[in-house]
Amino acid sequence: MDDSGSVRHRNGAHKRPRLEDVAARVGLSTATVSLVLRGVPGPSERTRKRVLKATADLGYQVDRTASTLASRRSRLLGVMVDIHSPFHAELVEHLHTAAEEVGYDLVLSTLTRTRDEHTAVDTLLAFRSEALILLGPTAPADALAALDNKAPVIAVGRRIAGAALDVVRTADDDGVGQIVDHLVGLGHRDIVYVDGGKGVIATDRRRGYRTAMRRHGLDGHIRVLTGDKTEAAGERAVGHLLGGPQLPTAVVAFNDQCAIGVLAALSRAGVAVPGEVSVAGYDDDTLSRLSCFNLTTVSQSAREQARHAVTAAVERLDRDRTEPREVVLTPRLVLRGTTGEPA
Repeated sequence: MDDSGSVRHRNGAHKRPRLEDVAARVGLSTATVSLVLRGVPGPSERTRKRVLKATADLGYQVDRTASTLASRRSRLLGVMVDIHSPFHAELVEHLHTAAEEVGYDLVLSTLTRTRDEHTAVDTLLAFRSEALILLGPTAPADALAALDNKAPVIAVGRRIAGAALDVVRTADDDGVGQIVDHLVGLGHRDIVYVDGGKGVIATDRRRGYRTAMRRHGLDGHIRVLTGDKTEAAGERAVGHLLGGPQLPTAVVAFNDQCAIGVLAALSRAGVAVPGEVSVAGYDDDTLSRLSCFNLTTVSQSAREQARHAVTAAVERLDRDRTEPREVVLTPRLVLRGTTGEPA
């Protein structure tokens, strides 16, 4: 070991610090050092601080491969995430925190325009993920149930009827219903919905819009425009509305990304929001909170969904739970500056 604390081979070349090097630095056994690094109760606070300082000084990092071989467990939770979704990014941040608190880490595999769910899941399994947390999966229920036989599956954000696997989600239909209730309470009647495309999540939110409109006696005002989860879909929807005889007084979008596209297109057309048209989204993602958008939306409780998802995985892996469980959280309307009374 040189004066800087680096560890060298006999020929003078640097090598990666080992657990034994940390133990030698603090004058403790490797077993004690291992307890500290794994967060196991026992060592004193003073000992813990000495060990952590030594690991920092030496640049020691836990050899996950060696730990896996020794324990025959990876303690990895595989997460499938849509790389284009700000809401998924927020979920991943909370998943990391929840996983670390119970001694697990995450492996991420992304969905892109050229990388599908099957490929993403295969990657997670190849990295020996012990459980799979799938954010907004679109695979058929029977395919997800079959996957659950390989590793426990926790589907986040999507209702899965009749499938014997764990689900954590919010009540999407209720969330959109809350938006419609809010708009009707402000005096709106001509409320248009920009759809989210195919899939269970889109179906539930579309149903929530239709049900709420009928509940208020607005059957004749129900209008659903083709869309998807992108900003471009919101812009296209506004282009369609601008070509019509009269703009609606309010637009509800499938998600915040689509709603931001609506806002951008209305702004370019010189339409005041909320003065002429009120706009609402869904997700309460990080972009919706920016002052330039200040978007009225619905919170899906990302932190709570993440906590429940990790808890479900741990119960399956460490507590021998075999019965599937569905956790349905109540969404929460978040009022900001893009909705107001109709002109």
